[in-house]
Amino acid sequence: MKNALVIVLAFALGGGAMWYFTSNREGAGGASAPAAGARPAGGGFAPGGRPQAQAPLVTVGRAHSDRIYDVVEALGTAQANESVTLTAKVTESVRRVNFEDGDYVEAGDVLIELTNQEEEALLAEARANLDDAESQLRRHEDLSSRGLAAASELDVARSRAGAMRARLNSIVARMRDRLILAPFSGMLGFRQVSPGTMLSPNTPITSIDDISVIKLDFTVPESVIGSMTPGAKIVAKSVSFPGRDFEGVVRTVGSRVDPVTRAITVRAHIENADRALRPGMLLTVEVVTGDRMALVVPEGAVFQVQNRAYVYRADGDVARQQQIDVGDRRFGVVEVLGGLADGDLIVVEGIVKLRDGARMRYDAKDAAVSESAPPPEPVVTASDARS
Repeated sequence: MKNALVIVLAFALGGGAMWYFTSNREGAGGASAPAAGARPAGGGFAPGGRPQAQAPLVTVGRAHSDRIYDVVEALGTAQANESVTLTAKVTESVRRVNFEDGDYVEAGDVLIELTNQEEEALLAEARANLDDAESQLRRHEDLSSRGLAAASELDVARSRAGAMRARLNSIVARMRDRLILAPFSGMLGFRQVSPGTMLSPNTPITSIDDISVIKLDFTVPESVIGSMTPGAKIVAKSVSFPGRDFEGVVRTVGSRVDPVTRAITVRAHIENADRALRPGMLLTVEVVTGDRMALVVPEGAVFQVQNRAYVYRADGDVARQQQIDVGDRRFGVVEVLGGLADGDLIVVEGIVKLRDGARMRYDAKDAAVSESAPPPEPVVTASDARS
């Protein structure tokens, strides 16, 4: 009985195996299988049945010549063209304050009036004495012209009139000392006195800064002293005004190099008509030291292999890896010293998808646009001299 059961199971397994292999053979060669050489939608097949990848899409541009400006970079501190802290010349109390914090005043404006009742009384007396002395002088001059007065009396009258005039001028000067005037046009700081405050020559009243022109002092290494010449153009930037450039010129190069830091101080002047810059501000400075024409490419188009630089040059729809010699890098561009010619078409975006000899796709309009596009802004290269 057991042998019969084994025989039945063997036949059953053999029949199932035959059915399985027969059905697979029919599915591979029957009408339901895809026709030879057919491609499924959305892609193709390489020899051997492997799907064939589509060529990557990249962006291209042309290497072009442009003017490069060499600059020296540094950090500088803004200073007012003129700056002073106002104080009194005499010890006296404040009678009137004629300004508020932050006012802009013109040269000669009266800012503080001190108490001067005594001087006003002395001034009135001096004017009366001068009037009397001048009247006596005119009378003696009239008599002397008619020969009725001695010359000595005329001399005494003249001396007295001169003394009275000097006395009056002295009192006027003392009264002027009790007026605090703006020495030049500028912006006032915070007011530090009030009416009734007793002032002495050491008491600060306020500060005044002429910021129509900003003096910008910065230091550079002694290695670039030769390029720091009066009249050189500078461009300053402040974090307070993103995207704005403040242009000026170098006015003075310091006479001494610091023996510790091996740096020298340079002073530039920046016109500040809108009073945007304030004394004490920290500015980044770029001193333009020269310019030249050079071949440049976008920085994103350049990649490194060990210590060599390469780009992908477009040879039709094929990417050719091209070694180049690079110079300065600045503001997203690279100076090319060799390996490319002006007008060469290169890949500027999508280089990670490529290898040497790989096929690629790009919009032909990119190449046409790069030929007709207006010239880019001048490129600036820099030697870092921040201190």
